[in-house]
Amino acid sequence: MNNDQTMTFTVVEDKEGEMKKNLTAIYDALKEKGYNPINQIVGYILSEDPTYITTYNNARSLIRHIDRDELLQVLVKSYLGE
Repeated sequence: MNNDQTMTFTVVEDKEGEMKKNLTAIYDALKEKGYNPINQIVGYILSEDPTYITTYNNARSLIRHIDRDELLQVLVKSYLGE
């Protein structure tokens, strides 16, 4: 690699991608266990109580890696089309 080239690094896009991947896995785990995934995830977001999320497929551990404030920011931006 040529050392004269400038490397770029974007945290936001990488974080959003990781957040989406984790949230999708959590959604799938909740659905597979027979829960309403939207209601359960909203319950977690509002309360920060991890018991809203199943331990199945490591979903509860995954939800703890998602910052609620960042998630809300991404959701609002997405909803508003920004």
